[in-house]
Amino acid sequence: MCVDGAGWLEAGGSRVRIGPGGAVILPAGTPHAYGASEGEPWTIWWVHVRGRDVDELVGSCGIRPDAPLLSLRSLDRITALLDEIVTSLERDMTPARLVATSGMAWRLMTQLAVDRLLPEGGTPVERAMRYLEDRIDGHVQVGELAAFVGVSPSHLAALFRQATGGGVVAHHLSLKMARARRLLDTTDLAVAEIARQVGMDDAF
Repeated sequence: MCVDGAGWLEAGGSRVRIGPGGAVILPAGTPHAYGASEGEPWTIWWVHVRGRDVDELVGSCGIRPDAPLLSLRSLDRITALLDEIVTSLERDMTPARLVATSGMAWRLMTQLAVDRLLPEGGTPVERAMRYLEDRIDGHVQVGELAAFVGVSPSHLAALFRQATGGGVVAHHLSLKMARARRLLDTTDLAVAEIARQVGMDDAF
């Protein structure tokens, strides 16, 4: 997944450009080569997954050997999931940790599939998540957000618990942290400026 800059991929005898927000899904054993653009080098995240569900999930993403590219609808959410995987594996490699990380990878793959399968408008929780993504630098009231997507605050809270395991505010904070990590990785901005860009009053 390319989160900044651009690059290229060669697979199946063709070469394609990958821009910001683009993802590549390659079946295991697929001969390929890739590289960063010289003019605007990329920052990439990558992960290898395997298991019984992988082929079905890849198919749900609309990926074919001749069409390995996927445009992400929710870059910060996907980046946050990848960051969870990396953070988990950095802690330890115990059997319990590997099981937990496998669940995170499954969620990542299903999110890629869901982003493609949902109608453009999306469900109320999808519209709410996009609203939060567009306002990472601000503060959102749950009541206002619920009114925006046409549900009650309590129903929206239940939808978020079902979709994310947490609440609206916790999800918004995780998006802010994912954006901050990406800015720390891909820019030379000062911490205080990054805090301002993600709507954090205290840079610490």
